[in-house]
Amino acid sequence: MIKLEEMLKIILEWAMDHGIRMLFILVLTIIALFIAKVLTPRIFKSLPFKDEEQIKRRKTLTSVFQFIFQLIIITIAIITILSELKIEIGPIIAAAGILGLAVGFGAQSLVKDIISGFFILLADQVRIGDVVEIAGKSGSVEGLNLRMVTLRDLSGNVHYIPNGEITVVTNMTKGYSRYVFEIGVAYRENVDEVMDIMRQVDAEIREDPNFKDDILEPLEIMGLDKFGDSAVVIKARTTTKPIKQWRIGREFKRRLKIQFDEKGIEIPYPHLTLYMGKDKENQSPPLNITIDK
Repeated sequence: MIKLEEMLKIILEWAMDHGIRMLFILVLTIIALFIAKVLTPRIFKSLPFKDEEQIKRRKTLTSVFQFIFQLIIITIAIITILSELKIEIGPIIAAAGILGLAVGFGAQSLVKDIISGFFILLADQVRIGDVVEIAGKSGSVEGLNLRMVTLRDLSGNVHYIPNGEITVVTNMTKGYSRYVFEIGVAYRENVDEVMDIMRQVDAEIREDPNFKDDILEPLEIMGLDKFGDSAVVIKARTTTKPIKQWRIGREFKRRLKIQFDEKGIEIPYPHLTLYMGKDKENQSPPLNITIDK
């Protein structure tokens, strides 16, 4: 029977021989992961990406390649440690193959996610910083890799969407963006005058140094779009740089409201008419109102 002193001696010898090398492998792995994390963004930053669209593409590729490099480094570290422990890798790979067949059906979703993620990246459908709608969720893309897309909505909620569940992607900020206005005014108003006011407001915004660089084209007024229950609706749209459409849209409506107020243009709102009915003598009964305090 092995004595305690002999066991401690064996453990100490093994630690002195293999433990130091394993510790060295772990330290190298940590250093390699750190270098990959720091160096990957610098490599992509050195590439000649100039406009905002290319910068989004760069951020996305940086995130994906960081994930790939980390996966490669960790895999090499595990194989090296197994070799240091005198564990044959061949049987493990064979066993992994058999196990893979056993759990293959359960891992189908993971494989589907990775394949879908590859084609999403290849087609440049989504980039970090885009505002998109995916699988019924909308928000700004904060993360993107071969496994999933991470969205943060306007309320700050974070949504994690596996790539395999993505069938339709609505990208609201690719190339350029548009904001569609549906301006309702009272039936008695002159629609031509309203359109002139809209053009005037658009011209003012395009001359404002705080907004002019974000607007790509003058306001396009499509005309009188429909007759509503209490308003006629004029439809128009403006073209902006990506993600800037909401900022321009809010400012346009703010200034348009001020102009409508100054010129007495009525913006209709819901009205309620209370009909009390009439008796046989064609007289309406009195309306009794009781206020409880």
